[in-house]
Amino acid sequence: MAQQQNSLPAKLINGGIAGIVGVTCVFPIDLAKTRLQNQRPGQQVYKSMVDCLVKTVRSEGFVGMYRGAAVNLTLVTPEKAIKLAANDFFRQHLSKNGKGLTVFKEMLAGCGAGMCQVVVTTPMEMLKIQLQDAGRLAAQQQKPVMMSTTKLVATNTVLSRSFNSCTVSSAPRAVSATQIAKELFHTHGIQGLYKGLGATLIRDVPFSIVYFPLFANLNRLGKPSPDAASPFYWAFMSGCVAGSTAAVAVNPCDVVKTRLQSLNKGSAEEAYSGVVDCVSKIMRKEGPSAFLKGAGCRALVIAPLFGIAQVMYFAGVGEYILDNTPLNLLSA
Repeated sequence: MAQQQNSLPAKLINGGIAGIVGVTCVFPIDLAKTRLQNQRPGQQVYKSMVDCLVKTVRSEGFVGMYRGAAVNLTLVTPEKAIKLAANDFFRQHLSKNGKGLTVFKEMLAGCGAGMCQVVVTTPMEMLKIQLQDAGRLAAQQQKPVMMSTTKLVATNTVLSRSFNSCTVSSAPRAVSATQIAKELFHTHGIQGLYKGLGATLIRDVPFSIVYFPLFANLNRLGKPSPDAASPFYWAFMSGCVAGSTAAVAVNPCDVVKTRLQSLNKGSAEEAYSGVVDCVSKIMRKEGPSAFLKGAGCRALVIAPLFGIAQVMYFAGVGEYILDNTPLNLLSA
């Protein structure tokens, strides 16, 4: 990407469109990932990704698979735009005289991109996880073996009211991302939306360090000549392979982040005081395999998401939009 001198507005448009298209396609799998990661031993509501999606459709309808999609679609545009544009920015400034980057410098560029994106990623994930996990908590309460709703940890009053006020046979009252955000801001201030920031950093920075250099080198293999662009299908496949590899590599960090950002807990589900406390409790009570929960789902989410992102980015969709609409003033 270092050889491309595209305008910043075009890069932002490419990243934004790619994020919206990708999230729309894979969001149900992301929902399954969140619910599987939050399950504890002996309290499994779902056996697998497919079982989770089937039960979600049966209990919540097709729309239930897109719980939290609105906040994700709203914030994924700036998130993906920042991630891709920041990586491109750092790559260009780390390259000397237009020469290729060393693997170490590619990793530095990825690290910079990961650190930039968490400004948007952390609150987005925070709100999305509450909405995604709501169905799991409701299903857990409705299991034949009754679980006392008084044991629910009510760290968020909006969410706790929506669950504790419902009976075993009734569905939980819908809670919007706006309500959750207002409640968090009112009770904890801006830091309430950034709970799990540390865990997000230790997930997204290593992800970017692995993803961007791996993609750049895989994509380079498909170029017919050093100065030519790789074919459409090669850019897509490179994005998929690099994305899924990086996703599985940092999945333990994603499990920790999901647990820390889940405000409401089911019966007998304990809270965590921080990253170290979360890691130690998961290791002690659930074993090392717990850190791989949802790894398959995450790979299936990230692979097409970043494959689509790279295709949009290299196809120059943003440049086309700027050149053929009044938005071309932005690139002037």
